Amino acid sequence: MDSGGKERHMKIVTLAGGDEVHRFDRSILLSFSGKRKVLSTAPYNGGYRTDLTGVLNHDGNYGRGCQVDMKADTYSEHMRITLHEIGLPEETTAGLETAAQMENASIITEVFRDLSVTAITTAGIEASGGRVGDPAVWYEEPLTDDSNSFSLKPGTINTILHINTDLSEGAMARALVTATEAKSAALQELLAPSVNSCGIATGSGTDGTILIANAESELILTDAGKFSKLGELIGRVVKESVKEALFLQNGMGFKSQHSIIKRLSRFGISEAGLYQRLVTEYGDNMIPRHIFSDRLYKLESSGNMVGLVSCIAHLLDQYLWGLLSEEETAETINAILSLAGYGEKIITIRQERTDVRIEWKEDPFVRSLLENVERMLIETCLAVD
Repeated sequence: MDSGGKERHMKIVTLAGGDEVHRFDRSILLSFSGKRKVLSTAPYNGGYRTDLTGVLNHDGNYGRGCQVDMKADTYSEHMRITLHEIGLPEETTAGLETAAQMENASIITEVFRDLSVTAITTAGIEASGGRVGDPAVWYEEPLTDDSNSFSLKPGTINTILHINTDLSEGAMARALVTATEAKSAALQELLAPSVNSCGIATGSGTDGTILIANAESELILTDAGKFSKLGELIGRVVKESVKEALFLQNGMGFKSQHSIIKRLSRFGISEAGLYQRLVTEYGDNMIPRHIFSDRLYKLESSGNMVGLVSCIAHLLDQYLWGLLSEEETAETINAILSLAGYGEKIITIRQERTDVRIEWKEDPFVRSLLENVERMLIETCLAVD
């Protein structure tokens, strides 16, 4: 989208049906030109509403890193105050907040016959990616006298999804589900990691979605599932806008993710960790840190190595999901490594997995596998000229 440089206020686009998208005061506002149905996760004026005049996505990061400082005891009251400060009608506006910059928003539209679907997305994931079902980081309880403020964790994917036709209430709910699936598919295709487990992220911990349908349209759609044209368009625009927004905000894309460290970081493997292991096993006189880093950098995006560690990572995923046994996983990885010239029986079988719910860091087989992968990467770096 056109960022408009440093202009404080600008109209970005007029959507099908006459609704306008504006950017001003660190916000993107979608202003309605008529009666609209809205279903949203907004903390203030959220849920299902038919009396709203607009919806907002606001950047609450005022230059203090990525943290969004709260203005009230609750997220809902914080958003009410934010709307008031911006100058929008508090009772008829629903809003989301993020630490992502509005100039990094992605606006994607798809059209089929009389149907137009637009996704407006801002996104950050590196600090707060999570896989559904990961261990929680907090439990919501009534506020006490000594807990009167809190801050949102940085990293949020916010999407405003605009549909120019009317939808049944059931289709509104289904459209929200389809949009969520599309967001998760985008993260899967980028192999975005969870920060709370070794899994691939399905979203961030603070995502928000606002869905808008035109209550004045003569066309009423009742299906937003994946087999419907509406569902297809929702999936396409949300998936594309999430990917573009992540690239604009974090630089996340094919090039950045084409890396052995990015492929393995969710399993706790890092450049610093690899060098520390090298020092532990070979001594600190083996190779200086900067030379090791240079060699790893040359190795990091090598197509053969990225493909190799990707195979290992996915096999490990299937083991952790209970789809492959320890023996099957070890034998397959050994066969792949042997074909790649790394010898035979590199991965050994330590202990049969009996409880699929065991924490992956405590699994003896997983620890053994990752130790051998680290050793393979270190020895490859040592052999690089």
